[in-house]
Amino acid sequence: MPLYAKFLKELINKKRSWNEKETVILTQECNAVIQKGLPPKLKDLGSFIISCTIGNMTLENALCELGASINMMPLSMMKKLEIEEVKPTRMSLQMADRSLKIPNGIVENLLVNIREFIFPSDFVILDMEEEGHNSIILGRPFLAITRAIINVEKGEMTLRVHDEKMIINAFKAMQYPLEKEKHMRVEMIEKLEEELLEANCQEEQEEETKEK
Repeated sequence: MPLYAKFLKELINKKRSWNEKETVILTQECNAVIQKGLPPKLKDLGSFIISCTIGNMTLENALCELGASINMMPLSMMKKLEIEEVKPTRMSLQMADRSLKIPNGIVENLLVNIREFIFPSDFVILDMEEEGHNSIILGRPFLAITRAIINVEKGEMTLRVHDEKMIINAFKAMQYPLEKEKHMRVEMIEKLEEELLEANCQEEQEEETKEK
């Protein structure tokens, strides 16, 4: 059996039981994705964003979260992927405000493609209410099967399958145009203020000269 096929078989055989009743506490980063459908401002170096493909859908803002004990996908995305088989679960999710949400179920062995690597992963499905959610949460279960090594200093994440390795610039996506736009606006306002002050000073000098 080829090494990669053996690797996939081992992952599928070592599955978490979804029948037990449990409450999963979500981090603020996960909460931001669920409520807004957007990648959050990542303050914790245990959180970062990567690009991946599931089925025919490419996701540019998949949130990797070391603080999450599950992988999560919005119900709207599951429908777009035309996934029909969903297993029931007794799990409940505790949000950052301590409110509880009940998942729609579990999708098992969904293939997550990151460049040339493919990883089968289980996802908790949650109805996030708002439309346009195109982000997923990849928690510790996913990072464990990818045997991820995170180099915070270099901003890199290494994924490993047997002797093969893949290096991803995991922190490259942590740029926020909206924040940059705000800074640009502040700079423009400051520049306008300087120009107005200079203009006022010049007018005052001209008036003083006329009076003399």
